[in-house]
Amino acid sequence: MTESLAAAIARAGSPVQLLRNAQARPTIFPVTAEFSNWRSEQQSWQKTVALLDQSHHMTDLFIRGRDALRLLSDLGVNSFACFEVDNAKQFIAVNDEGYLIGDAILFYLAEEEFDLVGHQMVIDWVQFHGETGDYDVSFERDGNSIVRPGNPTLYRYELQGPGALELMERVTGAPVPPTRFFHMATFTIDGVTVRSLRHGMAGQPGFELFGPWDEGDRVREALLREGEPLGLVRVGSKAYSSANLESAWVPSPLPAIFTGALAERYLEWLPATSAGSLAGSLTSERIEDYYVTPYDLGYGRSVAFDHDFLGREALERLAQQPARSKVTLIWNPDDVAAAQRSLLEPGLPAKYIDFPKARYGLYQVDRVLIGGHDVGISHDAGYITNEQVFASLASLVPDAAEPGTEVVVVWGEEPNSAKPAVEPHRQVEIRATVAPAPYSSYARENYRRDTSAASS
Repeated sequence: MTESLAAAIARAGSPVQLLRNAQARPTIFPVTAEFSNWRSEQQSWQKTVALLDQSHHMTDLFIRGRDALRLLSDLGVNSFACFEVDNAKQFIAVNDEGYLIGDAILFYLAEEEFDLVGHQMVIDWVQFHGETGDYDVSFERDGNSIVRPGNPTLYRYELQGPGALELMERVTGAPVPPTRFFHMATFTIDGVTVRSLRHGMAGQPGFELFGPWDEGDRVREALLREGEPLGLVRVGSKAYSSANLESAWVPSPLPAIFTGALAERYLEWLPATSAGSLAGSLTSERIEDYYVTPYDLGYGRSVAFDHDFLGREALERLAQQPARSKVTLIWNPDDVAAAQRSLLEPGLPAKYIDFPKARYGLYQVDRVLIGGHDVGISHDAGYITNEQVFASLASLVPDAAEPGTEVVVVWGEEPNSAKPAVEPHRQVEIRATVAPAPYSSYARENYRRDTSAASS
């Protein structure tokens, strides 16, 4: 019998103890790590055109039935007033206390048919409410290639970069019709019908292409063939996992599932294998100290009080209070080098900083200090080749969030946890400078504008 998350927490003593010492590995992308090298692959979405295979690392939840839209509206903070077939949006959900559960991309495929795509945190939440609530819906779940036997239901490819539009015109043999950001269109590629989402990653223009799995090889080969003259680069999992640092999307904040009115029922329903792992220098036995609100991650523009949804009253109160601001932290090069150099020196070294992505738990939560006082938390960290910086995304109190502010990131765990990715190490302090999020000027000027429209 599968152990519930509630039982696993009882066995560990607390949610924090369970997550901090979880034996689960950080997020795994079950595709080729590098087709060339991750530095050149990172550069491709800024300089030419990148081809990324998204078919294997995400979960699809197909939601069908006459109450499917009502279920999503009851749980999503977004507005659904103008949501139509062939649209998509960043779906965001919170618990009854207003804390973030997670986000995913919601595709409106057909009347009474949706596909929710992303990490499992918010997907589990939606499925739980659909199965236990008064909704006439059905679910078909297609897990990622780590947990699913056999092939995915859909192939999913992403094209990104200044050459993406020209490649689409070459591979379809026709001009690409104007398509608004996060709207879908249908194309023919090498004789097969392909659905496309007008998308963007790391601030660059792009398209997400998807269709039945057995047609995926044919579409991919056409893209490779027509993309060769444009300098198309296949991107592996190492580079792809770091792309969010440029677009300033935080992929896996710790979900607020451990407290609130529904927590007891939900934790009994959720299998322990869905727990994930908690990493970083923040050490508090209060699980709430690891939570964030939509406002902390810059999602306030997506919150729409034009409908009733779970957590609305709490979010209305939070909207009147000061929130943290999402920023980029540019880590001091000398301090990063010193931490890495400690592996080559006598004594206990600093926690190894992996490149291009340094996250060593599903939920990375590091302390950020000014003058020894906590001013927020740092999330994902990694190296951005296109900017030649090591950076992290962070949520800081307003007084600390001004660009140019000097802060300190505490790197490493004290005491060391028992996670597989944690070796014996000592904590170090790394100086950092606050910068805008997104960090690249192109992403700030284009991606932020587009995603604001897509979230509503």
